[in-house]
Amino acid sequence: MLTASALGAVAQQTLTVSVSNPSATVRNDQPVVISLKSFGDVRAALVTTSGQEIPCQLDDLDQDETFDELCFLTDLNGKETKQYEVKLLSEGEPRPYPARVYAEMLIRNDKVKEKNKHNNFIESITARGDCANSYNIQHHHGVDFESELNGIRIYFDKRQTIDLYGKYQKRLELQATQFYTSKEQKAEGYGDDVLWVGNTFGLGAFRGWDGQQPTMIDPVRSRTQRIISYGPLRTIVELVDRGWQGVNMTIRYTQYAGHRDTDVDVFFNKNVGDRLFSTGIINVKGSEEFSDKQGLRACWGTDWPSSDTINFKRETVGLGICIPQQYIKREEPANKDNYAFVVATPDSHIHYKIIYCSDNETFGYHSAKEWFEFLKEWKKEVVDRPIDIKIF
Repeated sequence: MLTASALGAVAQQTLTVSVSNPSATVRNDQPVVISLKSFGDVRAALVTTSGQEIPCQLDDLDQDETFDELCFLTDLNGKETKQYEVKLLSEGEPRPYPARVYAEMLIRNDKVKEKNKHNNFIESITARGDCANSYNIQHHHGVDFESELNGIRIYFDKRQTIDLYGKYQKRLELQATQFYTSKEQKAEGYGDDVLWVGNTFGLGAFRGWDGQQPTMIDPVRSRTQRIISYGPLRTIVELVDRGWQGVNMTIRYTQYAGHRDTDVDVFFNKNVGDRLFSTGIINVKGSEEFSDKQGLRACWGTDWPSSDTINFKRETVGLGICIPQQYIKREEPANKDNYAFVVATPDSHIHYKIIYCSDNETFGYHSAKEWFEFLKEWKKEVVDRPIDIKIF
């Protein structure tokens, strides 16, 4: 890491970034992402506003040991514009900042008996398509990640389902609980698994479509889970399915600090404009549904998150998904499993957002009415009135 006094001796490029909030609503933790492709080999960065340093993050998305993007977060009052100075440095290392997100992959350690204390950490794993039981290879069955508001794990099997962790407090917890909260931790106010997913979409899993129903991501030549970035401001994880229906597919999940929503980007290695896919959310038992018929769909419901009714209680959750209309072919009627969309892309990329809350939260939403009203405002902010970013 370079100290501030040493910055002047290092080759650097300085950018001015203007960020404006078009809304009258206060916007916190809004991500500003700058591509570094035209700035050479950037090794470190410093971001300031009004002379004050703020945390930033450099990410190597393609894992070639060269940083591809710089990210920082901004807080804006209604209609406010802020100026940021960004220094891109040719030497040094990324500056350390407090972690506001977390990501983890683990192989079980047979010598560890407590389910929340396993320590065989890994960063990537690939299973051949004929692997008999990839679901049980990893501890907590797949990669997990979180912000202060949410916690997600993605199953390492043909379902690739998104399962949810509900919190009581705004904080990072998965390093401590590993998605298996002990009785002692529950007594201390830690959260836990709050959703039963089965073979459903859970929260926004991406699937195939056979003309009548979703299909699993199977068969494949291989499937991979990997962590691209650990933070401190966003964590990025990827699922790679090679040889699925004649294409390679990468699903990238990006989780920003301070956010309960998660970005989903699906990339194919060739044009798939002639194909149909599907995504959506689970039809939680007895749930109430909302749809604006323009890509936002949600539910609010209560169910057991596990067949273990002794150590778990019934959980109430609000789920949501927001898909840009250009990808939507049709919205399917609800069935016993899912609220589904049939989707397609004219090229090789699909983007959408997923979001949820737990009724356990001391900071969140506690009725279908509250949840649906929040989601309508959330969509306005992220789709209709995103922050405006100008780079000079």
